[in-house]
Amino acid sequence: MALLAASSLLPAAEPLKPLSPAVKLRACVFDPVGANGPVANMAKDLMLDARRWGLDVQLRTYPDERIAAEDFKAGQCEIVGLSSLRAKQFNRQVGSIDAPGNLRSYEELRTLVRAMAHPAFAPMSIAGRYQVAGVLPIGALFVMVRDRSINSIEKAAGKKVAVLDWDPSQAKMISAIGAQPVASDITSFAGKFNNGQVDIIAAPAMAYQPLELYRGVGSKGGVIRFPLLQATGTILIRRDLVLPKIPDLDERLLQLRDYVLRFIDDFIVRLKAAEAAMPKEVWIELSDAEKAKYSRMLREARLRMTADGVYDTSVMNLLRKVRCKHEPSNEECSLFDE
Repeated sequence: MALLAASSLLPAAEPLKPLSPAVKLRACVFDPVGANGPVANMAKDLMLDARRWGLDVQLRTYPDERIAAEDFKAGQCEIVGLSSLRAKQFNRQVGSIDAPGNLRSYEELRTLVRAMAHPAFAPMSIAGRYQVAGVLPIGALFVMVRDRSINSIEKAAGKKVAVLDWDPSQAKMISAIGAQPVASDITSFAGKFNNGQVDIIAAPAMAYQPLELYRGVGSKGGVIRFPLLQATGTILIRRDLVLPKIPDLDERLLQLRDYVLRFIDDFIVRLKAAEAAMPKEVWIELSDAEKAKYSRMLREARLRMTADGVYDTSVMNLLRKVRCKHEPSNEECSLFDE
């Protein structure tokens, strides 16, 4: 895709003056921890910086992602911050980013975000009255188990695994490996893991302390050091509500591009710090053979769900190109089925 080839040659955006008078906007942001959670704190940093461009953003934090999405639909906020999976209802392309095994590292994620920041992506960012303003990292998603003997795909058979109740593709993937999906949501999966209702969850390192996942891991469990995917969040705007207030919206979004890329670099430092802060003894290391097995499982699930129409084929192709840019010797790079 031309986006990837051109991502390292982004044209400089023309500087624009801050809006005057300042434009007031409302932002609904999901953070399962609440107003003092890591995502909410990131949003506060963004809101402070937004003042430099003449934006007066009122922030409201939601511990329930579904309600944040519904309020955004109803026009109670012009901006929303959601997981990219939940954002799929507003933009199918961005909602396809968090496919199983999408990316293997933060370096690959940075390459993807640069590609999506290119002006050529702009038409794909708009779907009706909704527009993608940015994609931000949430962190590598790791498998966390209550029993560290569950250290292979085969050993997950028969175990209870928390899956999102509104994303049926997750239940299908878990059932395919012989495990038992347990319907949950982002606000309840941690409690189910901690009290033993499920044996396995997937979560980023930055959720480990705030959601007290160490209670579920306990002294017998662990965290498998292999990213199932690089999870992302999406910032969306109600274009129909914002454009009348900011007629040169598209030019201003282009101007914000370089700032967002720098912000992502800073946030990746925080994500890596969260991983480094986890106790060394909880990590479960996999052999190269086991890692390859996980990669094949994720790839097969991704291909199957793409064929079923769950994911956008153009995004799957872009993700593959990013992975192969960083690891051209990988076996998938000689195949052309994504």
